[in-house]
Amino acid sequence: MSPLTTPTPLRRPRELEPAAPALRVLSADEHLAFLRGRRAWSDAGLGRVSFLQTPAWGRVKHGWAAESLGWFDESGAPVGAALVLYRMLPGLRRSFAYLPEGPVIDWSAPDLDRWLAPLLDRLRQAGAFAVRLGPPLAYRRWHAATLKAATGPGRKVGDVLPDLVEPLGAAVADRLRNAGWRRCGDDGGAAGDAQPRFVFEIPLAGRSPEALWAGLSQEWRRNVRRAARAGVATSLSGPAELPAFHALLGVTERRDGFRLGRSLAYYQRQFEMLNAQERGSMRLYTAAWNDEVLAAHTLLRSPDGARFWYQTGGSADHRRQVRPSNALQWRMISDAHEEGASVYDMRGVPETLDPDDRPFGLTRWKLGTGGDVVEMLGEWELPLNGAVNRALHRAMQGYLARR
Repeated sequence: MSPLTTPTPLRRPRELEPAAPALRVLSADEHLAFLRGRRAWSDAGLGRVSFLQTPAWGRVKHGWAAESLGWFDESGAPVGAALVLYRMLPGLRRSFAYLPEGPVIDWSAPDLDRWLAPLLDRLRQAGAFAVRLGPPLAYRRWHAATLKAATGPGRKVGDVLPDLVEPLGAAVADRLRNAGWRRCGDDGGAAGDAQPRFVFEIPLAGRSPEALWAGLSQEWRRNVRRAARAGVATSLSGPAELPAFHALLGVTERRDGFRLGRSLAYYQRQFEMLNAQERGSMRLYTAAWNDEVLAAHTLLRSPDGARFWYQTGGSADHRRQVRPSNALQWRMISDAHEEGASVYDMRGVPETLDPDDRPFGLTRWKLGTGGDVVEMLGEWELPLNGAVNRALHRAMQGYLARR
């Protein structure tokens, strides 16, 4: 053979190709047991386990039907799980299937089609016309110091060279595109992600409490000390304090110019369902001064214990000089670290780095903890085969883009 000749690659006979994992419906107990055992995956960056993929989340989401599905290998061992939410179209027997921050599979597998094909078959049988999923993978990462130095008029996070591009996230994006999936928002016209594309993470694994404290900015350390000197008391509270939390959340929405649109009943249902699934899955922390609650934040824990999320919170307009929110966050970070979490996730941040943009205030506050802004792989959609399904998907995209 000539040294310039490229040998023909050997193809594995079809009968020797590994079989696609079998897919079947899971009970809530089976689903939760699988998620609890995924700590090694989470810590290796193969796909985080989100609270949005727990069976209890399906009971939180009114207006959606929920189904737990599991993948099994040839020996019958579980190798993947998914919470699928179905939203039925009014007047039609067709639904939109949504896997928020899921499915929970080994995303490093090079043959994603073998995993996703049985899922798509199942969704077609269930009457879905299209599916959206959110691979729970990081794509790019920026350290706090990098973004602090890059702030300026009109600047955005995406304008800054990242400190790290996650190779698995990049590879999965290529595989999904090649399989015909479209990343939400990439065409500039359709609606974007339902979950935050940019999140803020504080790494906890391998760090001492002293290292976490040293990672805070001088302003953060000063504010936490100020709260302690003023006598701010932080507490792990129960559902009886949810009305106070919701009232403070409303104060914060009006002050900072955003609107979550969540009712008190929504948070009460969330607290009940998540904690019925596993005690401590959702927690409410409060900060009080002179017996008055000045700040209240919710904290969520992943079933595998790898990640804690600061979900949302509010604070009063008065007595802000005693810094209750800084004290509360430091308590929550410390508790997550003490319980062995690898990551404290502060959820979404806006993409703007312009100090004159009102939303940048939230980013600036989170940057003070010394963590990273992480761009997730985002959400991806695929219309299922058939002209009617594609037409329904286009109509849905047009509706969402006009909202």
